[in-house]
Amino acid sequence: MMRVTLLSALFFFITVQTFAQKFDMGKVTVEELKQTEHPKDPKAEAAVLYKKGRTYFEFHPDKGFRTITEVETRIKIYKKEGYDWANFVIDNYVDNNSKENVSFTNACTYNLVDGKIEKTKLKSEGIFVEKTNKYRERNKIVLPNVKELSVIEFKYTQESPFIGAFKDWNFQMAIPVNHSEYVTQIPEYYIYKTQMKGALVPKIEKTSSTGSYRGKVTQKVNGDGGYSNVKSNLDLDYQEANITYTLKDIPAMKDESYINNINNYRTALLHELTSIKYPNQPYKDLSTDWNTLVKRIYEGEFGSELNKRSYFEEDLAAILKGISNPDEKITTIFNFVKSRMTWNEYVGYICEKGVRTAYKEKVGNTAEINLILIAMLREAGIDVNPILLSTRSNGIAFFPNRSSYNYVIAGVQSGDRLLLLDATDKNAGVDIMPFRALNWFGRMVRKDGSSDDVELVPKNLSKNVVNIMATIGADGVLKGMVREQHFDYFAYMYRALYGDLNQEKYLEKLEKKYTGIQIESYKVANAKDMAKPVVEDYNFTHEAIVERIGDKIYVDPMLFFAQTENPFKQEKREYPIDFSFPNQEKYMINLTIPDGYVVESVPAPISMAMEEDMGSFNFNINTSGNKVQLVASVDINWSLVPASHYEILKNFYKTIIEKQTEKIVLKKA
Repeated sequence: MMRVTLLSALFFFITVQTFAQKFDMGKVTVEELKQTEHPKDPKAEAAVLYKKGRTYFEFHPDKGFRTITEVETRIKIYKKEGYDWANFVIDNYVDNNSKENVSFTNACTYNLVDGKIEKTKLKSEGIFVEKTNKYRERNKIVLPNVKELSVIEFKYTQESPFIGAFKDWNFQMAIPVNHSEYVTQIPEYYIYKTQMKGALVPKIEKTSSTGSYRGKVTQKVNGDGGYSNVKSNLDLDYQEANITYTLKDIPAMKDESYINNINNYRTALLHELTSIKYPNQPYKDLSTDWNTLVKRIYEGEFGSELNKRSYFEEDLAAILKGISNPDEKITTIFNFVKSRMTWNEYVGYICEKGVRTAYKEKVGNTAEINLILIAMLREAGIDVNPILLSTRSNGIAFFPNRSSYNYVIAGVQSGDRLLLLDATDKNAGVDIMPFRALNWFGRMVRKDGSSDDVELVPKNLSKNVVNIMATIGADGVLKGMVREQHFDYFAYMYRALYGDLNQEKYLEKLEKKYTGIQIESYKVANAKDMAKPVVEDYNFTHEAIVERIGDKIYVDPMLFFAQTENPFKQEKREYPIDFSFPNQEKYMINLTIPDGYVVESVPAPISMAMEEDMGSFNFNINTSGNKVQLVASVDINWSLVPASHYEILKNFYKTIIEKQTEKIVLKKA
């Protein structure tokens, strides 16, 4: 039910009608350059003045139809924080025999100098192309001479032989968009499924036109000597369906606290090819479902790689010598693959050089490392299967096509539990995944081709437990000892963020986090032992926790661990709150007050729970003689909280902050 509710919030279908507005490249006005803030969003760092796109089909005499996408964009820069909008990146897909091509034109920066418009053109040194992996090429431009109040504009054209899906058209961005317009011109031979995501609905205009091709074509013909290329004349006329999608005055949707991937919720248009009907040829249905898709991937990408065993058999026998317990086998093999293999940071479910070569070289992409893990576990008699998923950065998979997924992990059936394993991350553990892979649902596919949805969201509560023994001296200085224990995902976070830092650098960060603290005698245990919690122990001195007014002393009950700022500041929220994993933060504080003082008052205890067991907050202080004991805990039981519960969550944190920032009051005896 949770999945249905959240996914349905992302899908809004298309309605009809449109309006028109004329924009021309190179016609930047003095009024645009003089504008100092966006009229509807004065805090905006930049704004898209207009963005126009068109995707149409062009017939190639040797390769048939290709798509051409042309996009024109003009952006106003209001503040220095908006300079990054003068850098534009677009990715190309590269196959073995085909590739997409991008070209940039009309890329300029405009500034107002002494009342006149100054135009600075993009030069070749501002254009960059880099290979990001075997299948991706990144094209980037950096516009020159960008200043506050500049206007930039550029046009790019992308030619693609891959007609199965168009590039998503993103109407909504992190900055306001004044006008966004997208046109598709699709020949009658192709039927595309269109899907909107996000809360805004564009207006639509539908028309038709005639396309044609007159010229030579090359075809492969099977003759007596085999296949040969034969040229012939072609006169082709066809109808095109033209659709214009338009939105204006689109508000910015910025990244907020606790969000998975903001692009899942921004308004955008998606296209997927579902059928083809060429003249004098049978109708071809390309639509598929998730079961069929993952079966094809297993048969085409996984099967042959998983059947290769000889390259690791000797190593496997050595590491499993004397081990018969299945759980111990799982942990041993998992740790072996993690320690042997190094991830090259390329994601994908397709092997680039194959498992055998990757194993030998000890370096591989996501598919190679985790397919090696799966093959070794299977050889050891463990019930394990690949799980396909879409990473957080890739977004939610809306259509069942081959690009919907971009990652593969291992799913181990251990009794009635499904354990998730990803050996690409040295800090991951059994059922402790890197955050990039915690993206709602994946799909587990078995040898026989059957498959099931797998929920990737963690279920178990990860804990952070803090014990403090502290004393307030006669001089008002607080001294004490801290033991902080990080379990499960909290331990993963510690290792991922700080595991490679030397102690000096880490303590600098810790002292910056807890302003005013001085740390001594620091030590950490289990930093590399994934099976155990990370345990930090240190002594501290703090001179700014205690406040003296007259003959009274005021102390923060949580000392320097209090939460003082509500992470939820918006009036309302239109997308879910993603905590990544259920968690508990618990604090046990034992405080000795100075000689000659007694406790006048302490914050009243509180115990509160959000509805539907979403979370709870408990806070209780006891006093005895010169001792004050505090136990406080915050539990968040849902990894993913729907937007409909935002107000409840916001008020929950408001109460926490109010209670944690109340004072313990001491007075002279």
